[in-house]
Amino acid sequence: MRLSTSLIYSQSYDAIARQQGELFHTQQQVATGKRIVTPADDPVGAAHAQALTQSINEGERYAANIGAATSALQQNDTLLGQLGDLLQSVRSLAVYGGNAALSATDRASLATEVQGNADQLMALANSRDAAGKFIFAGLSIDSQPFSQLGGSVTYNGDQGTHDVQVAASRTLPISLDGSSVFMAARNGDGNVVARAAAGNAGTGVIGSGSTAGAMNGHSYQLAFTSATQYDLTEYDAQGAVVATTPGLAYTAGAGIAYGGMQTSITGTPAAGDSFTLGPSRAQDLFSTLANLLTALKTPASAPGASTKIANGIAAALQDLDQGIDNVLTLRSTTGAQLSELDTLSSAGSARAIQDQTALSGLVDVDYNKALSDFSRQQVALQAAQQSFAKVSSLTLFDYLKL
Repeated sequence: MRLSTSLIYSQSYDAIARQQGELFHTQQQVATGKRIVTPADDPVGAAHAQALTQSINEGERYAANIGAATSALQQNDTLLGQLGDLLQSVRSLAVYGGNAALSATDRASLATEVQGNADQLMALANSRDAAGKFIFAGLSIDSQPFSQLGGSVTYNGDQGTHDVQVAASRTLPISLDGSSVFMAARNGDGNVVARAAAGNAGTGVIGSGSTAGAMNGHSYQLAFTSATQYDLTEYDAQGAVVATTPGLAYTAGAGIAYGGMQTSITGTPAAGDSFTLGPSRAQDLFSTLANLLTALKTPASAPGASTKIANGIAAALQDLDQGIDNVLTLRSTTGAQLSELDTLSSAGSARAIQDQTALSGLVDVDYNKALSDFSRQQVALQAAQQSFAKVSSLTLFDYLKL
């Protein structure tokens, strides 16, 4: 077979170029620490590596969201804890205020403490976060949620919540609107409310209301015409009169049941006194504390003062218990959310480790093999270069004898 000089040069050049390319590729692997330098090195592996990288990046975004959500929920839990402690403190004052041996001066002192707690309650309701945003304003975080005009407190926020996506299929609300925290607790026992009118002059003390069967949603007023008789007026859910029954007999301590609700009255009501029995309604915490203040500030000289105080404090204790229960329910929900975030965080960390391990096994270079290949390819290239130099220097004239 006849080999031309051009063929020798061409094939030798191609062989050297190929070996240089292989050596350069191995050198890139060693320098970058990656087995797959370009997708062409392993198309299937490169596609898998891209999917793993996307999963890792997505996990990092969720981890950041989980961190932000945890911080916000911990802040909510702290504030709810402070609110619960405040209400418990007020309840202790109310229990103490129900002591019949206290003087008007003693109750006035207690009222001062309750007023301080009411001021703290308003400050809590208008709490801000580190960025100066109102925490209990719903989505209206730049507007003060609660304002007070005279004895009335108004909620100016909304019922919206800030939601954060903490997993591919899980979005978690991380805020609490002020309405659900400060305005949603129901009065009475949560189902039934029994109250004495503020202007009563007798010694009738009404007990706590409770259910006695299926409630019809109506409310009832017992208007006493004498110490032993009362007229009963029934109102529907819209406040319209349904029926009036006059001249019903009253016995102190006997059960009184209407519309699936029951209570009892002790003592001797005066003519003109009235009591109501009806379904519980939402009552804001500010009103609950205001009602307690009214009871504690009742003048000792007022007609039926001791009875008014007893009725007022009993009602306040019931309402405070409902407010405390509402706070505990909200804290329980927040605690469950924090627990869920811990679980998601742990699962995310485990998944990230798995993805990183899989990605490393897929794209990271085996340095022992790469360095061995590099040495072998370097020797092969040097040999090819040297052999080409020798072959290229051979000519016919080297064998002619002159």
